[in-house]
Amino acid sequence: MTLKLPDLPYAYDALAPYMSAETLQFHHDKHHQAYVDNGNKLLAGSKYEGKSLEDICKEAFADKNAGIVNNVGQHYNHLHFWQWMKKGGGGKKLPAKLEKLADGYGGFDKLRADFINAGVTQFGSGWAWLVLKDGKLEVTKTPNGENPLMHGAKPLLGCDVWEHSYYIDYRNARPKYLEAWFDNLVNWEHVEKMMG
Repeated sequence: MTLKLPDLPYAYDALAPYMSAETLQFHHDKHHQAYVDNGNKLLAGSKYEGKSLEDICKEAFADKNAGIVNNVGQHYNHLHFWQWMKKGGGGKKLPAKLEKLADGYGGFDKLRADFINAGVTQFGSGWAWLVLKDGKLEVTKTPNGENPLMHGAKPLLGCDVWEHSYYIDYRNARPKYLEAWFDNLVNWEHVEKMMG
């Protein structure tokens, strides 16, 4: 399979003031493009060629293939990251199926607090995640380009806490970025879609 950079599902300035057009231009056009280019180089002629994105992520992680894990993993993560945001997103109204699971987790406020904390406490680059594991919601975090698929869980929502995701808009205030992101940008419909 050849990795391709998707178009953003909204205009560059659609997520302002929570995420600026400048951030999206750098993040999407430069950083995501680099993962695509590097990923394609690494996949060419490898044993992973022709496999699904999900399978490549899992197998490369099992093989301890850091190059593929970080570039193809980041491509997978970003394909969804753009979809996990929308203008006028966030809020406390969850889709019914997700709300039921969130109640079992301890409610929306606990879920929000744990998710933000996961992002804040991820040392260095990585991701905060809401995942489905054994039919239950869990909040996790991963370093670099890793994702929950590599750890036997189904990703439902992920927030990029690499500095390029927020530094232009928030400088070093990662907690502020995570709060603004969760409260104002999350596309809960896409989260529901990920539940399958």
